[in-house]
Amino acid sequence: MKNVIEHAEKIVLGKRREIRLALACLLARGHLLIEDLPGLGKTTLAQVLARLLGMQFSRVQFTSDLLPADILGLSVYERESGNFRFMPGPIFTQMLLADEINRATPKTQSALLEAMEERQVTCDGETRPLPNPFFVIATQNPAHQIGTFPLPESQLDRFLMRLTLGYPDAASERVLLASGDQRRQLATLAPILAPADLLAHQQAVDAVFVSPALLDYVQALLAASRASARFYHGLSPRAGLGLLAVARAWAYLDDRKAVLPDDLQTLLPGVACHRLRSRQGDASARPEDIADLVQSVAIP
Repeated sequence: MKNVIEHAEKIVLGKRREIRLALACLLARGHLLIEDLPGLGKTTLAQVLARLLGMQFSRVQFTSDLLPADILGLSVYERESGNFRFMPGPIFTQMLLADEINRATPKTQSALLEAMEERQVTCDGETRPLPNPFFVIATQNPAHQIGTFPLPESQLDRFLMRLTLGYPDAASERVLLASGDQRRQLATLAPILAPADLLAHQQAVDAVFVSPALLDYVQALLAASRASARFYHGLSPRAGLGLLAVARAWAYLDDRKAVLPDDLQTLLPGVACHRLRSRQGDASARPEDIADLVQSVAIP
């Protein structure tokens, strides 16, 4: 997996930590939400990972007039046979890029709920399984930008992690300006893994050990979030399961066979911030809020 990170870093310059976070999310069988300003490499990161992991890739540009059928597919009547034939939508892929997901209406956003949670799609009363592996990487523009719709809590909770790329450092930006648009190199990328290899890595991640003491620690973090006066509500058991899954993947990327408390502390902001709503400003929790939450819970 280190080869994947090294090759991705050649195109998404200066973002090794963010690349690794995204890869850990995929190894944990989660879905990823990338929130940032336009032009900072969100879409490029998704395309790079799909190519390096050898995954079938589809991209849907979310707009205000996009309909659920544009994503899921629809049944078409065939006059010759007198029957309806289902035409699968772009969601029937291994990696789906939901680009600028918050520019679509809540009705269209909700079309992804079943797919992200149960890896299946129900259309016209028939349930159809999605490919395995199946991942959604969604990009989101900041909520203050014109033409955006806020993602409801039920949709946000389907994303295991949310991360922000941010501006590149000065050295990386200089390389980018001197060499031109890095996306031109996408066509030259060859897969490093096959989907079957990715599934094998996921099974290996499941075997990474988590001690009972760390389970107590996760439970204490969940309880502290629920008792905190900073948030309207605390973290759900699903958030705790997600934190453990991505912590196993993080340890696996370090070639370790057990999770450490540092892994949980490092990954908690990415798992928790989009799930918690702050009473101050009625917005998502900030990393500083999560840092204070961590400080309030004793390390086992």
